[in-house]
Amino acid sequence: MRQLLRNLRLAARTAAEHLIDDPIVLILQVSRRLPQSPVQRMAGVVRNVSGSTPSSVAFLVACQVTGNSAALEAGFGRLLAHGVRARAALRAADVALAAGRPDWADQFLSHVGDLTPGRPAVLARRRWYDGDMSGALAALGRSRASAQRRRLASELRVYEGAAPRLTEQPEPVVAPEQAIFGIKPAFWVPKPVSPRELAGMNRDVKAAQAGRVLHLLTNSLPHTASGYAQRSHSILTAQQQAGWQTLAVTRLGYPVQVGKLQAKELDVVDGVPYGRLLPARLAPTADGRLQQQAELLLDLARRFEPDVLHTTTHFVNAVVAREVARALDIPWVYEVRGQLADTWAAGRGPKARDSERYRLFQDRETEAMASADLVVTLGESMKQSILERGISADKVVLTPNAVGGAFLQEPGAPAEARRQLGLEVQGPFIGTVSSLVDYEGLDDLVAAFALLAPAFPQLKLLVVGAGVAGPALQEQVRNLGLADRAVFPGRVPRDLTPLYHQALDVFVVPRKDLEVTRSVTPLKPVEALASARPVVGSDLPALRELVLPGRTGMLVPAERPGKLAEALAVLLEDSELRLAYGAAGREWVLAGRTWNANAQTYLNSYNLILKEHRW
Repeated sequence: MRQLLRNLRLAARTAAEHLIDDPIVLILQVSRRLPQSPVQRMAGVVRNVSGSTPSSVAFLVACQVTGNSAALEAGFGRLLAHGVRARAALRAADVALAAGRPDWADQFLSHVGDLTPGRPAVLARRRWYDGDMSGALAALGRSRASAQRRRLASELRVYEGAAPRLTEQPEPVVAPEQAIFGIKPAFWVPKPVSPRELAGMNRDVKAAQAGRVLHLLTNSLPHTASGYAQRSHSILTAQQQAGWQTLAVTRLGYPVQVGKLQAKELDVVDGVPYGRLLPARLAPTADGRLQQQAELLLDLARRFEPDVLHTTTHFVNAVVAREVARALDIPWVYEVRGQLADTWAAGRGPKARDSERYRLFQDRETEAMASADLVVTLGESMKQSILERGISADKVVLTPNAVGGAFLQEPGAPAEARRQLGLEVQGPFIGTVSSLVDYEGLDDLVAAFALLAPAFPQLKLLVVGAGVAGPALQEQVRNLGLADRAVFPGRVPRDLTPLYHQALDVFVVPRKDLEVTRSVTPLKPVEALASARPVVGSDLPALRELVLPGRTGMLVPAERPGKLAEALAVLLEDSELRLAYGAAGREWVLAGRTWNANAQTYLNSYNLILKEHRW
């Protein structure tokens, strides 16, 4: 009960900050975290009721929630045509920014006088959207009383290189029975430990000799089911199986800040402990929270006594991990799982790559890689990007996305998987298991499905996952008159993911051609290959590392639904070819892309940097 009350206070303070800073974004974020069926129905009612009111911002928000971009565009135009009032124009500008339409935001701002209350705050958000961080602060003037100004100024300080300062602390005296997050020595034992003591605790001697690794993560199972979270869990599980003691700790405030109000200080998933940093209140500024997180992590690390500290992108994690590792005098690892500056820029057009935010973001990422003892990444394209930053090849290690657990078992037939999932058994089914975000290009998959539908009357579309693009994709399917042939189950339980892969006859990865998608190799296509399903994807460098054309699948030009439909038609018409590609893909994955193989790479690298650090 005490933890729940702390969580409620933390969530309330977070919501209050967002309400003051950007109420429209808060409304949209809350809507995405609630059950989608009632949210979509309610938003549809609001859209219908308020649609006749030209100045209704509620109509615009409802259009954004339901993913109806055409109605949203029409609403923007109608609002301007009827002589928008200043207050409504400011709110509409915020909706436009949340929808990724800064052009409309500019039009609304042009209808608001410079002295209108509230205009500086919206103008600051507009400039911040473009990555003009200093310009956003300038828009707010020199007043230090503004909460928005304090927040933006602190974020800019972090991007400019602010880091925690950890003072020397005495080593804690740890009793053998002391627990971390309430876990007794079955999970954690102090060093050094003799074989006899280990035997008494029913622990393996080899495990203790291997060492301890502390992972700092952005998010994790069971609260987040993304590819990031699944990769982290697979690494931790494999490292435990290889004999290392592991502890994962997630970022400050997670998962309460993403709406998990009943979160505990510890989750144990498949024997992997995930600790949470959930203080009674968070520091009010971004650099203050860096300091707070570093102090909490250092206190925990002094009790766990890791040999290695391991974190992942982005640089904020790295800054905390670096300072804690220095305080403990241990090596630390930076795992580059994505190019998050490019992910941010992907939805903002080519000019974003010239912005202040992008430049600072890249500088901080390069600095993190340079200061780490070891840099880990997912594929050759990403490794090349890292080397181009001047990072020595000697300290860059590849551990590609891989499979384990149920994906190692022999996959069943598509019809049988569909029967178990309660889907229509008759197929074929094309689709994907993915985060539903714009750069995944799933609108092109829907467009290709529409082209194929007349020639393949039994064809179904299965899109598994959740994300901001979900409502728009479902709206696109409805507008094409194909809603009865498309299935959107949303986020599914982790143990059902292999079955959803098996339910497909062809797995599709129609990613947009962007800097981030050209370099970052996704996890789900590897799982599809392990499931003996052929993969059709965009012809991008990162996907060329996964899909072997003419052997395990097909690659087509990105953002060309017609070409995608042609490739899919070839496979839909030839079941023997689908089986051959699927068998070859599974053989390729099992030959070298397993988490156990990756675990050995990690442990060899840990031992190497430990040896170098001691010297």
